[in-house]
Amino acid sequence: MSSDHSTHRHRDDDPGTEFDRRYWEQRYRDGGSVSELRPNPHLVAELADLPAGRALDAGCGEGADAIWLAERGWQVTAVDIAATAVERARAHAARAGGDAARRIDWVTADLTRWDAGVDRFDLVCASYVHPADSNDTLFARLAAAVAPGGTLFIVGHAPGDHHSSVHSAADHVHVTAEQIAAGLDPDRWDIQLTAHRTRTVTRPLGSQFTLQDSVFRATRR
Repeated sequence: MSSDHSTHRHRDDDPGTEFDRRYWEQRYRDGGSVSELRPNPHLVAELADLPAGRALDAGCGEGADAIWLAERGWQVTAVDIAATAVERARAHAARAGGDAARRIDWVTADLTRWDAGVDRFDLVCASYVHPADSNDTLFARLAAAVAPGGTLFIVGHAPGDHHSSVHSAADHVHVTAEQIAAGLDPDRWDIQLTAHRTRTVTRPLGSQFTLQDSVFRATRR
């Protein structure tokens, strides 16, 4: 389970189960490191004005979202299952300069087992996290970690997204914002955004492709 930044298939005689630790380690090793980190544009658009506090970046990948948050004053706990991704993220943060690196605690852990705590974070965000099994348990754990008054923000691959369909046949790779909302207690949450949005990604050689994303935001009462 990790942020889905690489587009390369794994190469290994024993690759393990799709989306387990071995899978993500191989995915990052095969894909190499990104040359330019960019935070998720949906996160930037929706959370730029949110007052800084304590944040959990679940499935942090190479650290783009965590660094963006830290540069804006957030104290970030950034977690990813792949040690390779966390090592690169730590290096990216160090190169970013300023106080960002000091504001991020990097953790290598499986989010389906790691204890995120309860009522702990002012913001819990996740961009394209894929557990080995269904999303339900993971999303419930992330929601439980949000403190009263805090924000839960999730971006996932929308049904019909061609890019993600090419690289995985797993049903839970795709999720709608409405499905995420349905898993929350309506007496404890105010749903602020359930949207299907697109974004264009440019490959290193200049070609472009469009992603179909589900964007969800809610505030804990």
